[in-house]
Amino acid sequence: MSDFTIKFDEYENEDVFSSPKIPGEKNESGASREDGLTRVIKIIFMLLSACIAFEFAFYKFIRPSLSSPQVSVSGTKNYSAKELVDLLRPMNARNWFEFNENSAVSILASVSGISSVTVRKVFPNRIYISVHEREPVAVTFISQNGRSRAVQIDRSGVLFPERFVEGSDINSVPIISGLPVEHMTEGMRIPAKFRPLLDQIAEIQKNGHKYLAAVSEICVIQKEYGNYELVLIPAGAKIKVLTDRTLNEDALKYMMVALDVVNRIEPYVSEIDLRYGSVSYRKRPDR
Repeated sequence: MSDFTIKFDEYENEDVFSSPKIPGEKNESGASREDGLTRVIKIIFMLLSACIAFEFAFYKFIRPSLSSPQVSVSGTKNYSAKELVDLLRPMNARNWFEFNENSAVSILASVSGISSVTVRKVFPNRIYISVHEREPVAVTFISQNGRSRAVQIDRSGVLFPERFVEGSDINSVPIISGLPVEHMTEGMRIPAKFRPLLDQIAEIQKNGHKYLAAVSEICVIQKEYGNYELVLIPAGAKIKVLTDRTLNEDALKYMMVALDVVNRIEPYVSEIDLRYGSVSYRKRPDR
């Protein structure tokens, strides 16, 4: 009988599960170190990118919004942008966030010469103001501090201060006298029954034929029971022309024709009456 003995001593230090190494292949520990380094580089890059993005956002958006807002004004004719911006200074808006649009609209809309206003905020520091000024259709006079003062009237009957600006034609609108307005408060209107007269004047002006240039003054003569009539004072003539409440281009043409005819018939006329569908005149008392 033979004895077989298997000795394992000579195999104890060998790894029976290891595979042959391929030249140039990295081991697991080297790969782990490389992956860790890549992650660190990516993290640093992301942090730097975030810092740059934050700095850009801070200087581009946050910092401007924390400084005094920049205001742009459009639509002005008789008012300057500086005048309107100065009106908003009591708001004490130190930055864009503190600027209140509704308060700005309320302040600017209280100016009698402004018809409407819009205010728009654009981040980070822009304020855009658009105004629509009242267009005068006539001028009247009021008493203020013991002196006579000219004020303008728009189509809806609102009184607002007369403003003289370079390039404007102060004689482009007629004078209206006899309105029951002795004193003025900001934004007040003339009585409703006289507003159709302003609407008629605005329609004549809109046509652009300048028939109103033949009239230097429109006098309102109040009658009993709330009615009124008109007395027109032709430009360059010392004659009164009585007419009814209808004022349009046809009425002005009729007035000019009547003036021409009457002056040829009678040179010393003080008053022409165009009411009731007929033409009559009155001579001067000294003639």
